[in-house]
Amino acid sequence: MKVFQIGAAGGVGRPLARLLTARGDEVTGMHRDPAQAQVIAAAGARPVLGDVIGDSVDELAGKFHGHDAIVFSAGAHGTGTDQTSLIDGRGLEKCADAARFAGIARFILVSVFPEAGRDRDTSPGFEHYMKVKKTADAYLVATGLDWLIVRPGTLRDEPGTGLVTAGLAIEYGDIAREDVAAFIDIALHRPALTRVIVELTGGHTKVADAVELLLERGTTARE
Repeated sequence: MKVFQIGAAGGVGRPLARLLTARGDEVTGMHRDPAQAQVIAAAGARPVLGDVIGDSVDELAGKFHGHDAIVFSAGAHGTGTDQTSLIDGRGLEKCADAARFAGIARFILVSVFPEAGRDRDTSPGFEHYMKVKKTADAYLVATGLDWLIVRPGTLRDEPGTGLVTAGLAIEYGDIAREDVAAFIDIALHRPALTRVIVELTGGHTKVADAVELLLERGTTARE
């Protein structure tokens, strides 16, 4: 499989690239900061310069051409509401449109758990982020793509355990970024897991088994 990553240098993108290349997939990682090229290459992916803000839909489609799937895990990461709107919002919309134009059906989006941050006082910037992410989810759902939206709990940097809880609606919790990457790695290769929103936290089920349980429970929705 040929996978194109947006957000390849991030905390989910790097371990995902390592997992995909380890199984023999060809991975392209897009970056807008030239300094990130070495980080992406070290994870086993082929770096390509690109920018979801500055590139047009046609330019993005040109970069996507020839791939089998897109994974979008990019984000503004607290750099301001304008950046959030441009990257997490409009950037996702442009990439979804570009995927359609490039003839790529499979599209996985890393989103956010609806209950994120509700145990503390939130800022206007955080509320803006949550609104933008929900709008992006809705945009992707309305496309004709074979989308999968993954909504992880609070992301942690410690090593993954390989154990998760996954479902359409689960209790809120934390999860290691490596375990999010592991879930996406397996989900990418199970095309029947499509057009569904999956909430994901740390748990007690092996990642591969969690994916199989989702499929067994009939959580996919093909038209």
